[in-house]
Amino acid sequence: MSWRPQYRSSKFRNVYGKAASREFCFDGIPITKNVHDNHFCAVNAAFIAIVTESAGGGAFLVIPLQQTGRIEPNYPKVCGHQGNVLDIKWNPFIDTVIASCSEDTSVRIWEIPEGGLKRNMTEAALELFGHSRRVGIVEWHPTTNNILFSAGYDYKVLIWNLDVGEPVKMLDCHSDVILCLSLNADGSLLATSCKDKRLRVLEPRSGRVLQEATCKNHRVNRVVFLGSTKRLLTTGVSRWNTRQVALWDQDDLSMPLMEEEIDGLSGLLFPFYDADTHMLYLAGKGDGNIRYYEIGSEKPYLSYLMEFRSPAPQKGLGVMPKHGLDVSACEVFRFYKLITLKGLIEPISMIVPRRSETYQEDIYPMTPGTEPALTPDEWLSGINRDPILVSLKEGYKRTSKVVFKAPAREKKSVVVNGIDLLENVPPRTENELLRMFFRQQDEIRRLKEELSQKDVRIRQLQLELKNFRNSPKNN
Repeated sequence: MSWRPQYRSSKFRNVYGKAASREFCFDGIPITKNVHDNHFCAVNAAFIAIVTESAGGGAFLVIPLQQTGRIEPNYPKVCGHQGNVLDIKWNPFIDTVIASCSEDTSVRIWEIPEGGLKRNMTEAALELFGHSRRVGIVEWHPTTNNILFSAGYDYKVLIWNLDVGEPVKMLDCHSDVILCLSLNADGSLLATSCKDKRLRVLEPRSGRVLQEATCKNHRVNRVVFLGSTKRLLTTGVSRWNTRQVALWDQDDLSMPLMEEEIDGLSGLLFPFYDADTHMLYLAGKGDGNIRYYEIGSEKPYLSYLMEFRSPAPQKGLGVMPKHGLDVSACEVFRFYKLITLKGLIEPISMIVPRRSETYQEDIYPMTPGTEPALTPDEWLSGINRDPILVSLKEGYKRTSKVVFKAPAREKKSVVVNGIDLLENVPPRTENELLRMFFRQQDEIRRLKEELSQKDVRIRQLQLELKNFRNSPKNN
C-alpha cells in the first residue's frame, strides 16, 4: 500500500492577516518605554487605551476608535497615578470603565465620558490601596460585574469587590513575583505563573491551591485557559533557552500533555486564545510576526496554520472583543499592534476568506456578550454560572443596563484574613534596597543644599542688620 500524506480539513487553514492602511492607524503616540512585560494597551468596542511616556507620574491615553489618524501632542490624558502605569484593562460589561495599576502601589478605576476625554483626568472614580509594593497586573472577572483581581510585587493576589471598594480575599501562596493571571470561562478557577518557576491552579474564593507544577524543563512565563476545555496553555523557555509552548490538563499538572519548541529567539511569547474558533495566536515581544495555530482535542493537539509577517517589531498587542469585530468582512480576530519606533498603533485583522456576503454562522458561534451572569455577592457565596451568550448576526448592539457606582469610603487600614495589608510589608529585595538607598542619598544631598542656602541667607541678614545698626542715621 502506497504512503499518502495525512490531510487535515479545517475551515481556518486559509486565515490571513491584513494590516490597516495608514489613515486607519493611530499615529503620533508617545508609547511608554517601560520594559515591564505587559501589553500597555487595552481595547473595547468604543475606545482604545494606550500607556504613554510621561514625566512626573503615570498616564495613559483614551481615544475613541473612530478617531484615527494623527493624535495631537496635547491630547487629554488620564494622569492621576504618581508612578508609572504598568497595566490597564477595560471592564467587559461597561465600555466606559477602565482599571489601571501602577508603581505607586495603587489600583484605580476610571469612568471615561461617552464621547472621550475633553481635558486631562486626574480624579479616579475609585482608588484601591491594599498592596505594599507596585502592582503589575489587573484582571476583571469574566462573568461577574465589579469583581477585580490584582497582583503585586508583594507576591499577593487581591480580589476586590468594587461595590464596597474593599479587598474581599487575599491569595498568599506565591513565594516570588507573579508573572501572569488567567481565569477560566466561568471564573471559578484562577491559573498563575510565577517567578518561582511554578504553575498553579487555584480556587480563588477559598484560596486553595488545587494543582501545582514545578516547571524546571519548561520555565513558564505566560498562561491562558483554553476556554471550557479544561486545559491550560503556557508559553515559556526550555532548558536550552528556546521559546516553547506547553499544553496541560488543569486537573493534573504532573506532566504536560504536549511541549513544542517555537524558535530560538529571546523575546517573551504572548499567547491569545479564541474559544469560538479554537485558534491560538502567538506573538513575540520585539518580533514582527504573529503565528497562529488550531487547537484540537486529540494528538497532536496543536496544528500550525500560517504566519502574519511584518518588518516592524511590536511592543505589545491589544485585542478587540468579539462583539466589536466586522462580521461582514469575516473578521475573526483583531489585534492593535504597538510600534514604539514609529509612535504608531496599527490594527491587524485576521480574516477567513469567503466569497459569500451572507452571515457565516459556522465561524461565528454564540459568544459571551456584555451582560454579567452574576452579582459580586452571588459569586462570593460560591455560585458559578457560564457567560451569557449572544449571536453576532445582524451586528451585535450592546444592550447591557449595567452602570458603575463608586462607593464612598475613607482611607483606612485594609484588613484581609486578619492581616493589615498596608502594615504587613514583606522583606525587600536587593534591588529595592539599592533604589531606596540612592533615593535617601539624593534626599540627604538635597537637604544639605537647602541648609547651606539657608546658612548663607542667615549670614546675609546678620550682615545687613550689623550694617544697619552701625549706620550714621541710627547713632
